[in-house]
Amino acid sequence: MQRLIDTQNRIIQQANSSLKRYLYQQINWKNRLIAITGQRGTGKTTLLIQRIKEAENRADYLYISADSLFIYKLSLFEIALNFSNNGGKYLFIDEIHKYANWSGEIKHIYDSIPDLNIVFTGSSILDIMKGYGDLSRRAVHYKLQGMSFREYLLFETNTNFPTFTLNEIVNHQVKIEIDKPLFHFHNYLEKGFYPFYKEEDFELKLMNVINTVLEVDLVQYLELKPSTIAKLKKLLQIISESVPFKPNVSKIADLTEISRSLLPDYFNYLERAGLITLVQSSTKGVQALGKPEKIYLNNTNLCATLVGNNSANIGNNRETFFASQLTAFHQLTIPKKGDFFIDNITFEIGGKNKSNSQILNTDNSYLVKDDIVVGYQNIIPLWLFGFLY
Repeated sequence: MQRLIDTQNRIIQQANSSLKRYLYQQINWKNRLIAITGQRGTGKTTLLIQRIKEAENRADYLYISADSLFIYKLSLFEIALNFSNNGGKYLFIDEIHKYANWSGEIKHIYDSIPDLNIVFTGSSILDIMKGYGDLSRRAVHYKLQGMSFREYLLFETNTNFPTFTLNEIVNHQVKIEIDKPLFHFHNYLEKGFYPFYKEEDFELKLMNVINTVLEVDLVQYLELKPSTIAKLKKLLQIISESVPFKPNVSKIADLTEISRSLLPDYFNYLERAGLITLVQSSTKGVQALGKPEKIYLNNTNLCATLVGNNSANIGNNRETFFASQLTAFHQLTIPKKGDFFIDNITFEIGGKNKSNSQILNTDNSYLVKDDIVVGYQNIIPLWLFGFLY
């Protein structure tokens, strides 16, 4: 137990608690059982450490990582019981999916040690969701998104700008003053979705995140053989080189040697892992289920790393950014006219010279333009949609 406490103290000393992700203030830390999930690299571990660092009495808290070598000597339940018997009140377990039978173990701790509060995180959404069923009635579940443009500005300028609703944005009710917003915005598109964007070798570290998802998370969840990794990588490569595109299932199946019947599942797994975004048609109804109308990479940082930043990808980057910010809390579909349909609103995305010809005579429609600072009438700057959270 002392080794676990010593490890926790070392991690706390290295942690930066000055800037916090949006979710930190939304979490009700008084709940007895809290699950925090999200993409790899979005800062779930930092949330836990920041909470402990600000506690009045750190002795009430114990942080452990589920893949720690020390844990294999004792079960999670034994650690929890020992900690509780010595006056512990809050047990934080990081990367819980790496612990065998984690769902049953958490349930056992919850039911047997009523005085202990538990918070657990999972770097892999897939494993968390696979084992979450038994705990769904007990745990309060929070999902941590990648950084919004607003959060990026907080990290860059140390200014905590307010959030705005979608209605406030389209009705030109956003009142903020930002120095060189387009300069910051274009930097965000390349590096800014992940909190570790300031670290050296960002692209290399992001590739490591991608490879871990493909080579560990997806393979373990699907219980596939290592030989399947190559097929998954090829599928992501095809998507990366083509996005946004309307998937031709037969063609993709031939290129990847993945069965047509399995492709929809593979798309779903890649989306839940935070690598791609699937957008359905708004007009096809039930027939569209299982086959997305368009596929995007999850965020523009993935575009920059997997595809590269050049003029040919500007349109893709714009749509990818819009989708990444809006899918956090809204349901997107693809309409007959325009690029996206959200809450009965049609949006067309483009550059500053984009015309409204594609949404002409379309009710409740807006033209979202890149490279402009101020909006007017039905024209809205693209970067403003980074202030939704």
